[in-house]
Order: sequence, then C-alpha cells, then structure tokens
Amino acid sequence: MRRRGFIAGLAAFGAAGASPVLWSHAALAQLRPVVGYLSPRSQGEAFLLKDFRDGLKQTGFVEGGNLLIEYRWANGDNARLPDLAADLVRRKVAVILTIGLQATRAAKAATDSISIVFGAGDDPVALGLVASLAQPGGNVTGVTQLDDEVAPKRLEMMHALLPTATDFALLVDPSDPHTEPQSNDMRAAARVLGLNLHILPAASERDFAAVFESAVRLGAAGLIISANALTVSLGAAGNQQLVLLAARHAMPTISFWPEFALAGGLMSYGVWDPAELVRLMGVYTGRILKGEKPADLPVQQPTKFELVINLKTAKALGLTIPETLLATADQVIE
Repeated sequence: MRRRGFIAGLAAFGAAGASPVLWSHAALAQLRPVVGYLSPRSQGEAFLLKDFRDGLKQTGFVEGGNLLIEYRWANGDNARLPDLAADLVRRKVAVILTIGLQATRAAKAATDSISIVFGAGDDPVALGLVASLAQPGGNVTGVTQLDDEVAPKRLEMMHALLPTATDFALLVDPSDPHTEPQSNDMRAAARVLGLNLHILPAASERDFAAVFESAVRLGAAGLIISANALTVSLGAAGNQQLVLLAARHAMPTISFWPEFALAGGLMSYGVWDPAELVRLMGVYTGRILKGEKPADLPVQQPTKFELVINLKTAKALGLTIPETLLATADQVIE
C-alpha cells in the first residue's frame, strides 16, 4: 500500500470516530506479513505448529506479534484444497506453507508468484514440484522425508526378526497420495524376499482395530505401519493407540515414528527427529519473508535414519532380537 493511501485510510478511519488506540492496531495489522497454512487435515494436527513457530521465531518472526497466519484446513476432504489455496492467493499472503503432496499441488496450481514452502514425504523432483533438490527453481521449496526410499527397509527388518514367517501386513492411509507408490515399492521388496504382503487400509483411527484383526486373520506374522498423513496427524495419541492394539493382539509391529517404540511399540525406523523437519519449514518461511527466494533454497531432507528397538516389548512378545538387528540399532530400550 502506498504511504499516501495508507495515511488517507487512517484519516478516514479516525474521522469515523475510532480511537487512536484502535486505528493504530488496524495499521499494525496491515504492516505485518501474512503466511497461509494449507493442510488436508484438521486442527487435530496442531501439534506440528509448535515446531513450525519455533522455526519462525529463530528467524525473528512471532505469530500474533510481527506475523499473522491464515489457517486453512480441508478436514480430510482433498477436493477442498484447490478452493482453499485460491482463497489464500486472493488474500495475497506472502508465503503459503503446505502440508503433504495434495496441498502442495493445489497451491502450486493456484500461484506461480507467491512463495510456497512444503512439508512432504514424497520425492518432490519425481513429482514435478521442483527442478532438483539442490536448485528447486520457481516459487516452491521445502522439506521432504523421502520416506518411500527407506520404507522397504522396515520389511527387511521384520523379515530379519521373523525369518521363517511368510506373511506380513502393511497399514496404509488410502487417502494419502503417496500410499500407492509406497505400496508398490513394498510389494516389490516382498517379492524379492519371497514374502506375501497384505495391504490394509485405515481411513481413520477408528479403522486401526480392524487392521490388526485383519492382520491376525490373514496370518500375518508382523505389521508395518507406513509413513502416512493419518498417523502423522494423530501424533502421540495415534501412537499410543497403535501400541495398545499391537500388545492386545501380540503382533510384532514396526513404525516410522521413533515415538512408537519409545511409547512401547516393538521397533521404529525412520527420521529420529521429525520435529526438526517441521522447524526447518518455519526457518525457510522466515528466510523468504526476509527476502530470500525459494528457487535458491535447497529442499531440506533428513541426513540420518535411526532404528529403535524396545527389548521390554520384545520380551513381552516372547521374541529374541537377532544380534544382527541389535548391532545396527541406534537406541535399545531395556
């Protein structure tokens, strides 16, 4: 807004009888940058926001202070994402933060000028979101877990734990767009190992119990929890529910979240500190607000994946962890 127009607006506001205190707040609101937050989930995933705000704070931005955030939640309905993204563009936000592939695609389709910072588990190059990890180009950059590359290792670990078993199950979120490619990679890994892999969908947390029941009915020796939008959005509560179900059904289970094994699950293999990735999204948002370009900010990715084994849970299941697995574990809970 031009200075002359801004002052004229304040004068008109004052002429209408507003107090100086009130119109000074209105003026400040117009001066603060606004970030759009676009998520396919609901406010139930708000646990992610603390780490994002920490990243913003690291670059000097505080929500409600010198920064405003406009939240848009699709509440599990991905069809709403294009309209929500378009609304953020109409509001002329400075940066759009996107959670997951579908939200990122919606934002990218809505604007080629507003900066976009994404958080996703997919390969952004293969999906056409960026030109390369090192030099994204365009208006998009962000953070990726590249979990599809490590997901088959969880099956290999379960096979090492239960070498005589022939059947395993994989819990997936059918609404997550990278479920299909991840499932295909897991099936291919199962074929190489000579195993049968049963894909079991959970569209909501209410389906978790049915997944375990199906795994038992199908004769699966173990269950692998895929990295997916549902389990991420449920956070600690979801982990606890899965831990309890695994114990109830005496089902050896491995997850991508370290919190799963720490909470009593058998094993986890994945990014040790997912909160760090979310914090980096906040840092990137702040750097862009200060003038840096997404095209010049390399896509951030984890440099370390860690295996956590809970020996207390193994003992409760009557399992002996092979020395080969113990030797590669980054943390053993006794």
